[in-house]
Amino acid sequence: MTATSALSSVDPARRGGPDGREPREALARRTAFARGILRAPVYLLLAVASVLSVLPFLWMVIASTHQTSELFGTPLPVLPGGELWVNLARLQESVNFSQVMLNSLAIAVIYTVFSSIVSVMAGYGLATYRFRGRGVLLGVVLVTMMIPMQVLLVPLFQMMASAGWIDSYQAVILPFLANAFGIFLMRQAFLDFPLTLIEAARIDGAGELRTFYRIVLPVARPQIAALVIYTFISQWNSFIWPLLMLNTEDKYTVPVALNTMIGMSRVDYSGLMLGSLLATLPLMLLFLVFQKQFVSGLLGGAVKG
Repeated sequence: MTATSALSSVDPARRGGPDGREPREALARRTAFARGILRAPVYLLLAVASVLSVLPFLWMVIASTHQTSELFGTPLPVLPGGELWVNLARLQESVNFSQVMLNSLAIAVIYTVFSSIVSVMAGYGLATYRFRGRGVLLGVVLVTMMIPMQVLLVPLFQMMASAGWIDSYQAVILPFLANAFGIFLMRQAFLDFPLTLIEAARIDGAGELRTFYRIVLPVARPQIAALVIYTFISQWNSFIWPLLMLNTEDKYTVPVALNTMIGMSRVDYSGLMLGSLLATLPLMLLFLVFQKQFVSGLLGGAVKG
């Protein structure tokens, strides 16, 4: 085989053309390298932001294992200490932390279940049923999202007092079961659902509830998962309303109980950090387990409609 025939048998993509242009593979490598150089500042910025976002949680872990006096010493502790179990025992003795964790868990679970049911059914009705005033009703729901919580505190407190529900869990749960954000999220999720499937189910003799549970709900599982996570986290972190409603220490939720550790003259920062850490762990675990459903549910609700 001559040199000319050997050269002609080489893939043109791997050798330069007659006009002197560089091979495609070399050009692709140079392009990828250039893109990497251009993106380097973005990656660096994201890395710095990630470290800064982790630092508060890391400090909370370190502070929960030291005495309060050590947190204000010089130099600041940068490694975990050996006071974790001492702080945990003091936290349990101070606010009965195990009980308030159970209180928060019970309230958050009950609220999440019933609020999700209301949001899913209301969103389904606004998305699939055609009735007079549907647009106005949706507008009213959206307007309620703009009302500050502080505006509702006094009238809601008067309503709960008139019903005799002060210092009860139903006063914490019931007033906010209809979640405007949840209703809007589920409406967006159901907007693109094919109505022909619903009509076909009705023709086959399926009732409204059976059609809803057997045909519609399985399609909206990612959005429902996102709704459940959002609702649980919002109720778990709720502070102002439980603080107004609950007067008995054994009925306190975690945010209210931790607030009692902030005194006028002395603050147990180590116990406060440990309590905050323990209160954060269930939320982190919940998000890590359902992260995929949470993100896909929010994105799915955002691009429809």
